[in-house]
Amino acid sequence: MLFEPKLVEGRLVKRYKRFLADVSLPDGSVITAHCPNTGAMTGCMQPGSRVWLRFSDNPRRKLAYTWELVEASGALVCIHSARANGLMEEALVAGRIAELQGFIELRREARFGVENSRADFLLHFDSGPCYVEVKSVTLLGQGRIGLFPDTVSARGSKHLRELIEVKRRGGRAVLCFVAMHNAIGEVRPANQIDPLYGATLREAQQAGVELLAYGVAVSEQQLLVTSALPIRLC
Repeated sequence: MLFEPKLVEGRLVKRYKRFLADVSLPDGSVITAHCPNTGAMTGCMQPGSRVWLRFSDNPRRKLAYTWELVEASGALVCIHSARANGLMEEALVAGRIAELQGFIELRREARFGVENSRADFLLHFDSGPCYVEVKSVTLLGQGRIGLFPDTVSARGSKHLRELIEVKRRGGRAVLCFVAMHNAIGEVRPANQIDPLYGATLREAQQAGVELLAYGVAVSEQQLLVTSALPIRLC
């Protein structure tokens, strides 16, 4: 996934009201950018951090800039959480997700489950359908451990329950963590932040939900899904 046009570098002044961030540009001006991340963004919004923004000249937009990347803990991080879905779609179509190769049809935002949910992807194989949920991971713990979620996520637990229900009905269900932080080498549930999510994730594994994690090479020019990462549920 290429960044086009080229990203604009700046320095973070502050993030506030969840969706807004003030950024100082090289010419000394301070602009307000859209922050496309609803999480706590722990470790990713330190004032003074180098950030990269995407500019749009679309007159219909309220804010011309969108915050895409930040330098945190000496590594680049993509904080635009929706990018994870686009990256996963690219990787699926290119056949880079070994566990999900060979599908004959891909649909996005497919209704499923019993709690009025939408799966990020519905893949159709000759053997039947497969529901796939994607989660963006940006929280870096000790060492190279990526933690999810970075705040209490009732929606995340709901999605896990839906995947468990798919398995109970004899279907195939997959949860894929996408590590959007160059320093992450392993993924774990953030049990101290959201113990319910951690417990539900372990329940999902026991029910047969397939758990995957993939790393992303983050640069100022592009994002690229790389190799599979280990998952530990302790």
